Amino acid sequence: MKRILLTGGAGYIGSHTAVNLLEQGYDVFIIDNFSNSKPSVVSRIEQLTGKSCSCAQVDLLNEDDLGEVFSHNKIDCVMHFAGLKAVGESVVKPNLYYHNNLIGTINLINAMIRANVKQFIFSSSATVYSESNPVPYKEDYKTGASNPYGWTKIVIEQMLRDTCAADPDWTVSLLRYFNPIGAHESGLIGEDPKGIPNNLLPYVAKVAIGELPEIHIFGDDYDTRDGTGVRDYIHVMDLAEGHLLAMKYIENRKGVFTFNLGTGNGYSVKEVIAAFENACGKKLPQQIDPRRPGDLATFYANVDLAASELGFKAKYDLDRMCADNWRWQQTASQY
Repeated sequence: MKRILLTGGAGYIGSHTAVNLLEQGYDVFIIDNFSNSKPSVVSRIEQLTGKSCSCAQVDLLNEDDLGEVFSHNKIDCVMHFAGLKAVGESVVKPNLYYHNNLIGTINLINAMIRANVKQFIFSSSATVYSESNPVPYKEDYKTGASNPYGWTKIVIEQMLRDTCAADPDWTVSLLRYFNPIGAHESGLIGEDPKGIPNNLLPYVAKVAIGELPEIHIFGDDYDTRDGTGVRDYIHVMDLAEGHLLAMKYIENRKGVFTFNLGTGNGYSVKEVIAAFENACGKKLPQQIDPRRPGDLATFYANVDLAASELGFKAKYDLDRMCADNWRWQQTASQY
């Protein structure tokens, strides 16, 4: 049975991918430092799948603990989800992000080299694309970030390309996510950010359950269909399926393969809020604020390459994303 190591596997995207992998018969080993997740997530993954899931509390900055994982376990492929991910925080604390995300990944690559593990799937981001590119964004477009978080993704992508160039037996898939939302349909796992959420849908959900007073819409005068920003939102379970397809794709290939994971469609801020209001059955208070510096009017993926090469196609629409998110949000406080 193929064993897959998931770094940050108790986090939002990692946990949903773990469920998908276990349901497809893979052996999953999770490592996480639980800085932005909870150990109880692992037991919920096991509850959902009816299968055991190995887990160890490991920080990628700790080379000794990381080395122990590889020396005592046969790992066939690594999916790298771990890392700090708040764009705003990265602007305030750039050195924290560069140290954590880059050094952690270097340690992981070195541990893999020592253990002779050469299949790697990286949790990258659409933030790697330069703002000068036209939409929809294609994989061969120019890269260039506007914040330290995005730069860590760009640098890690380059580190992995250089690793493959140095050892042609390596295979890497760079998966550039757009805007993951939603939750597992069971309501047992979902996005559980600590503090005030940085992203739209978790913030809307917190307003819906009364933990925050109102939704802030940053700008309603963009050149879009309703004046609010348009983004490509993808259900987290579609994203999890993309990882499984990427892993199968690289099994018998060598080199670096880059794919966008999105729906290829854009939804506006107001459309997302309206869909969530339908899901939760009530109107939500809203406030129009000035635009935020650096925000783009429209940002969505071209997914033709993932469709043709991986056979990837997002299955869930916005209504389903919001319904699943609301189901999770109503039970999240129990966990």
